[in-house]
Amino acid sequence: MTHVVELEAKVRDITGKTSHKLAADGLVPAVLYGPKIETRSLSVDKREFDRLMQTATVGATLVELTVEGDDKSLDVIIKEVKRDELKGFVRHIDFWAVDMKQAMQTSVAITFVGSSEGERAGGTLMHSLREVRIEANPKDLPEHIEADISALNIGDSLTISDLVAPKGVTILEDPDA
Repeated sequence: MTHVVELEAKVRDITGKTSHKLAADGLVPAVLYGPKIETRSLSVDKREFDRLMQTATVGATLVELTVEGDDKSLDVIIKEVKRDELKGFVRHIDFWAVDMKQAMQTSVAITFVGSSEGERAGGTLMHSLREVRIEANPKDLPEHIEADISALNIGDSLTISDLVAPKGVTILEDPDA
């Protein structure tokens, strides 16, 4: 169910406003935190992280994070990615250490599948929701939830109750939305 990827990180000594100096070395500053671990400042390779983000989803992809000098890797999700507003490059990454035995809440994208009857008849498909809040164990996190729109005619709509959640996933949104 969950797409698991691997990533390596190093403990970062440079913190605060001077962390932009890491970019010259091809590194991105990051922070690792969670309920059962001590917060740590890290850095990850920019190219490796960009490659990971081609297939990963913020909040829904489980990452096996190996920190240089640690004995074992940690299961984390990418909680937030801060980007430069003008140029779009990654400025900072937040990793959240998850407890694999405890359910967590996050948002996942809705992927619209098919071509609707209404669109073929000249209508326009309008999306009022593009993601939903869910609760699941980290191992059950889906990358997205699919919504089949192929049977929709002009004037028809889908609601949250029409979505089919994968096994082990609970949708937390109002069923009538």
